[in-house]
Amino acid sequence: MSLPHRVALAPLTRCRTAADRVPSDLHALYYAQRASAAITISEATQISPMGIGYPGTPGLHTESQVQGWKRVADAVHACGGRLFIQLWHVGRVSHPTWLDGETPVSSSAVALRGETRLANGTLVPAVAPRALALDEIPLITRDYVTAARNAMLAGADGVEIHAANGYLIDQFLRDGVNHRRDAYGGSATNRLRFLREVTEGVVDECGSARVGVRLSPTNRFNQIWDSNPHELFTLAAQTLDAFDLAYLHILEGVAGSMSAPAEGCTPVAPSMRKAFRGTVMINGGYDAQTGDAAVRGGLADLVAYGIPFIANPDLPLRYRLGAPITPPNQATWYAQGANGYTDYAPMMHAEPSLANG
Repeated sequence: MSLPHRVALAPLTRCRTAADRVPSDLHALYYAQRASAAITISEATQISPMGIGYPGTPGLHTESQVQGWKRVADAVHACGGRLFIQLWHVGRVSHPTWLDGETPVSSSAVALRGETRLANGTLVPAVAPRALALDEIPLITRDYVTAARNAMLAGADGVEIHAANGYLIDQFLRDGVNHRRDAYGGSATNRLRFLREVTEGVVDECGSARVGVRLSPTNRFNQIWDSNPHELFTLAAQTLDAFDLAYLHILEGVAGSMSAPAEGCTPVAPSMRKAFRGTVMINGGYDAQTGDAAVRGGLADLVAYGIPFIANPDLPLRYRLGAPITPPNQATWYAQGANGYTDYAPMMHAEPSLANG
């Protein structure tokens, strides 16, 4: 796949779907507006009803959802873009309200501390998940494969396996949550087993050139952590290197960003970069200058931008020209409708071929 530059759209949850979790024409417009990205990575998308944990997030497990994503893919392609759909299961970051009364699942029965928010805005205590039984894990892997197949049916150019930010795969990876004593727990190699099996299944379904994986080695979002992230995630990069993936997406931000390594933890991305010989994408608080430095310094081949793309749908052009960057309205990040979603205007410029992506 030939890319026009090295500025990608990072996956951004925006909570804009209706109760059926079907991407709409509004989603198609939103992604088409940002199709000048080198790769347009979709918001996190549930692989099954048991993967749901938030209001308004899209799925990829019903025919109507596939058709909704087809509208999005067609719109992105009409603007010359490339769409990867991110495959997601939240695991313990859910509540029985989202799951028709079922208990959320995870690697182990380790609950989040504090409260979780329901669709009506009510805060309720987080519930303890149940540990997946050995014979259930292949069924979850199958859900990832089915969702990947659905993404291909929708016309996407590829899929990104969401193995970051404390969601289900990450709950298997990190020993702060994974307390299993079977083949999926204990050693770093065992904790990588679920990620390896999901990746193998999705690659077999789609082909390696259509599959990326996202990891967050030092991010503690959703109360996730590991006792030795350098060992674990360097080994993860070595493991994924064998699959000849489209890319490895590393969320580990620059100093001062929300996704920067916690105090006392040194960055893991450099060692992951050495262990993974394919294309590496970095993400987390970068701007045009720090992103350029990351590429020129060999840390990454692509830089994914999230927040800057919200209010600047033509971000690659603005970076190219050194144009002003519009700040987004944070109050509308998870709202409904077009406000703060598709109503940010592109800059006007005398080069329409660039402005139009």
